[in-house]
Amino acid sequence: MNDYSENFLQEILSEVKTIAVVGASNNSERDSYKVMKVLIDHGYKVFPINPNQEGKLILGRLCYADLSSISDQIDMVDIFRAEDAILGVTREAIKIGAKVLWTQLGLINKEASKLAKDAGLKVVMDRCPKIELAKYY
Repeated sequence: MNDYSENFLQEILSEVKTIAVVGASNNSERDSYKVMKVLIDHGYKVFPINPNQEGKLILGRLCYADLSSISDQIDMVDIFRAEDAILGVTREAIKIGAKVLWTQLGLINKEASKLAKDAGLKVVMDRCPKIELAKYY
Protein backbone atom coordinates (compact mmCIF):
# COMPACT_ATOMS: atom_id res chain seq x y z
CA MET A 1 0.00 0.00 0.00
CA ASN A 2 2.77 2.48 0.79
CA ASP A 3 5.13 1.71 -2.07
CA TYR A 4 5.20 5.09 -3.80
CA SER A 5 7.79 6.23 -6.31
CA GLU A 6 9.97 9.16 -5.33
CA ASN A 7 8.74 10.97 -8.45
CA PHE A 8 5.09 10.53 -7.40
CA LEU A 9 5.75 11.97 -3.93
CA GLN A 10 7.95 14.79 -5.21
CA GLU A 11 5.35 15.69 -7.84
CA ILE A 12 2.63 15.97 -5.20
CA LEU A 13 4.78 18.08 -2.89
CA SER A 14 5.77 20.41 -5.73
CA GLU A 15 2.21 20.78 -7.11
CA VAL A 16 0.20 21.42 -3.95
CA LYS A 17 0.03 24.92 -2.53
CA THR A 18 -2.64 24.65 0.18
CA ILE A 19 -2.72 21.92 2.82
CA ALA A 20 -5.30 21.21 5.51
CA VAL A 21 -3.82 19.39 8.51
CA VAL A 22 -6.68 17.40 10.06
CA GLY A 23 -5.96 16.68 13.70
CA ALA A 24 -3.65 19.66 14.10
CA SER A 25 -2.36 20.29 17.62
CA ASN A 26 -1.20 23.44 19.38
CA ASN A 27 1.22 21.30 21.44
CA SER A 28 4.74 21.77 20.06
CA GLU A 29 5.65 18.22 21.14
CA ARG A 30 3.03 16.63 18.87
CA ASP A 31 3.93 15.36 15.41
CA SER A 32 1.09 17.27 13.76
CA TYR A 33 2.52 20.54 15.13
CA LYS A 34 6.05 19.69 13.93
CA VAL A 35 4.84 18.69 10.47
CA MET A 36 2.69 21.82 10.22
CA LYS A 37 5.70 23.98 11.07
CA VAL A 38 7.81 22.34 8.35
CA LEU A 39 5.01 22.73 5.79
CA ILE A 40 4.68 26.43 6.66
CA ASP A 41 8.48 26.85 6.53
CA HIS A 42 8.43 25.34 3.02
CA GLY A 43 5.95 27.97 1.86
CA TYR A 44 2.69 26.03 1.88
CA LYS A 45 -0.51 27.76 2.93
CA VAL A 46 -1.56 25.58 5.85
CA PHE A 47 -4.98 25.30 7.48
CA PRO A 48 -5.12 23.55 10.86
CA ILE A 49 -8.29 21.50 11.45
CA ASN A 50 -9.29 20.64 15.01
CA PRO A 51 -12.79 21.28 16.39
CA ASN A 52 -11.36 21.62 19.92
CA GLN A 53 -9.14 24.50 18.78
CA GLU A 54 -11.62 26.20 16.41
CA GLY A 55 -11.09 29.96 16.19
CA LYS A 56 -7.70 29.79 17.92
CA LEU A 57 -4.31 30.15 16.28
CA ILE A 58 -1.89 27.29 15.77
CA LEU A 59 1.50 28.48 14.49
CA GLY A 60 -0.17 31.77 13.59
CA ARG A 61 -2.81 30.06 11.45
CA LEU A 62 -6.53 30.21 12.25
CA CYS A 63 -7.84 26.80 13.22
CA TYR A 64 -11.05 25.46 11.67
CA ALA A 65 -13.54 22.89 12.97
CA ASP A 66 -13.70 20.94 9.71
CA LEU A 67 -12.67 21.02 6.06
CA SER A 68 -15.93 22.51 4.81
CA SER A 69 -15.38 25.61 7.00
CA ILE A 70 -12.43 26.71 4.84
CA SER A 71 -13.28 29.08 1.99
CA ASP A 72 -9.95 28.56 0.13
CA GLN A 73 -9.43 25.70 -2.30
CA ILE A 74 -7.54 22.92 -0.48
CA ASP A 75 -5.08 20.95 -2.60
CA MET A 76 -4.03 18.37 -0.02
CA VAL A 77 -5.60 16.96 3.13
CA ASP A 78 -3.02 15.59 5.58
CA ILE A 79 -4.64 13.36 8.21
CA PHE A 80 -3.41 13.06 11.80
CA ARG A 81 -6.43 11.23 13.18
CA ALA A 82 -7.17 7.74 14.41
CA GLU A 83 -7.71 5.17 11.69
CA ASP A 84 -11.47 5.02 12.33
CA ALA A 85 -11.77 8.71 11.41
CA ILE A 86 -9.99 8.42 8.05
CA LEU A 87 -13.04 7.39 6.03
CA GLY A 88 -15.11 10.34 7.24
CA VAL A 89 -12.28 12.79 6.56
CA THR A 90 -11.85 11.23 3.11
CA ARG A 91 -15.52 11.82 2.29
CA GLU A 92 -15.14 15.44 3.42
CA ALA A 93 -11.94 15.85 1.34
CA ILE A 94 -13.79 14.61 -1.75
CA LYS A 95 -16.72 16.93 -1.02
CA ILE A 96 -14.48 20.03 -0.88
CA GLY A 97 -12.63 19.06 -4.08
CA ALA A 98 -9.20 18.27 -2.62
CA LYS A 99 -6.67 16.83 -5.07
CA VAL A 100 -4.58 14.76 -2.64
CA LEU A 101 -5.38 12.63 0.39
CA TRP A 102 -2.35 11.96 2.61
CA THR A 103 -2.27 9.97 5.84
CA GLN A 104 0.54 9.99 8.33
CA LEU A 105 2.88 7.17 9.31
CA GLY A 106 1.03 4.12 10.57
CA LEU A 107 -2.32 5.22 9.11
CA ILE A 108 -3.73 3.04 6.35
CA ASN A 109 -7.37 2.67 5.38
CA LYS A 110 -7.92 0.68 2.19
CA GLU A 111 -11.60 1.63 1.90
CA ALA A 112 -10.73 5.35 2.16
CA SER A 113 -7.90 4.91 -0.35
CA LYS A 114 -10.23 3.29 -2.91
CA LEU A 115 -12.95 5.90 -2.31
CA ALA A 116 -10.48 8.76 -2.81
CA LYS A 117 -8.86 7.22 -5.90
CA ASP A 118 -12.28 6.51 -7.44
CA ALA A 119 -13.09 10.22 -6.91
CA GLY A 120 -9.90 11.21 -8.74
CA LEU A 121 -7.68 12.08 -5.79
CA LYS A 122 -4.04 11.10 -5.53
CA VAL A 123 -3.55 9.05 -2.39
CA VAL A 124 -0.53 8.67 -0.12
CA MET A 125 -0.86 6.61 3.05
CA ASP A 126 1.57 5.75 5.82
CA ARG A 127 4.02 8.51 4.88
CA CYS A 128 5.09 11.81 6.42
CA PRO A 129 5.40 14.93 4.24
CA LYS A 130 8.02 16.33 6.63
CA ILE A 131 10.24 13.29 6.00
CA GLU A 132 9.57 13.38 2.26
CA LEU A 133 10.34 17.11 2.03
CA ALA A 134 13.67 16.55 3.81
CA LYS A 135 14.72 14.30 0.91
CA TYR A 136 14.23 17.03 -1.68
CA TYR A 137 15.01 20.33 0.03
